Amino acid sequence: MKAMNIVRGAFFLLCIVFVSMFCLETYSYAVSAKDIDAGVEVSLKALRDIKGGGDVINKAKGLLIFPGVFKAGIGIGGEYGEGALRIHGKTVDYYSTAAASIGFQLGGEKKTIIIAFMTDEALKNFRDSQGWKIGADASVAVVTLGAGAEISSAVANKPIIGFVFGQKGLMYDLSLNGAKVTKLQR
Repeated sequence: MKAMNIVRGAFFLLCIVFVSMFCLETYSYAVSAKDIDAGVEVSLKALRDIKGGGDVINKAKGLLIFPGVFKAGIGIGGEYGEGALRIHGKTVDYYSTAAASIGFQLGGEKKTIIIAFMTDEALKNFRDSQGWKIGADASVAVVTLGAGAEISSAVANKPIIGFVFGQKGLMYDLSLNGAKVTKLQR
């Protein structure tokens, strides 16, 4: 009985988080631009340290970097993170990413997501969109990075490449499909 009340309480709390996350996503002030930029630098260094990562960074027309995307779920799950779009090494805009999921899931995790726009057209299409949804508005080749990782040249030739790494937690989901990316006012 006590365990059931804990599960109900956790589910109720998760529902409140979802409503807050999706209704207030464009008004999020939790992370400052300075904090996002500091996390972006750390994330870029991690990508540079992977064989082939420096080449992707140098060749990309733009990089959308989310240094901390948090995901939690108990049957119903959600994730949220804030990041920056870098063009020619400079931050030009700030964005949030959010996604919801239903299915067997229990736990939470933190991951870093970097989306590399390898062509001018892919970057333009992203910047011209009013809320960009991965999988619906663009196909992203996802590369999962772990110990001893290497980026293959076959993947580096795709117009949009998504990197997911630094997973910390008990949940392991590397899909980016369905994630919505929204421009933030900073």
